[in-house]
Amino acid sequence: MSATTPKSAYWLGVRDGAPFVLAVAPFAMLFGVVATEAGLDLLQTLSFSIVVIAGAAQFTALQLMVEQAPVIIVLATALAVNLRMAMYSAALVPYLGEAPLRTRAFAAYFLVDQSYASSIARFEQNPGWGLSQRTAYFFGAITLVCPMWYVMTVVGALLGNAIPGGLALDFALPITFLALIAPMLRTRAHAAAAVVSVALALTFAFLPYNLGLLIAALAGMMTGAALERRA
Repeated sequence: MSATTPKSAYWLGVRDGAPFVLAVAPFAMLFGVVATEAGLDLLQTLSFSIVVIAGAAQFTALQLMVEQAPVIIVLATALAVNLRMAMYSAALVPYLGEAPLRTRAFAAYFLVDQSYASSIARFEQNPGWGLSQRTAYFFGAITLVCPMWYVMTVVGALLGNAIPGGLALDFALPITFLALIAPMLRTRAHAAAAVVSVALALTFAFLPYNLGLLIAALAGMMTGAALERRA
């Protein structure tokens, strides 16, 4: 399918991004609940989601804060979890790099797993798209996802402990990442990075302050980069 106008590209992005809402909603609600239980008030919880807007990093940082980990550990681990955003940015530069600075700034803020996964797939499928079409698609893909993240964070914070523990909202995180990552494991570098990171995360799970996650993330990226250079 090829969108020939920015408007049609935008609405294609909205349609492609819509299914992610099903995973984002319970994930955001869960964060609101967990943040409230950790002692954050409504404003702090919502500000956390608006400023950071990165679910995995938010959960990681919150858990470390609850464990009273040193600030440097909290920041370093959250950064390691979010280093994939740097790779996302590099991959999108050929498609959005010529956009005005303000547009790129907004795109950087709204660059999340869902907007990247949808956009990179469509851009590769439609090499004839111009900058205006690619930009419109990118923001279309995030139109429903990010507002849902904010709204459901507030819902979770308001409900707090009223949500039954047996509801198991935490299923949303692994399902979301599996759906995003699995189709992208197309090269040996991708597969090797995934295997190394998973293996090390399990091996070093005993380390305090989730340091095993930091080690696994860095090792996985180094493995993938090394294989890419060799190839």
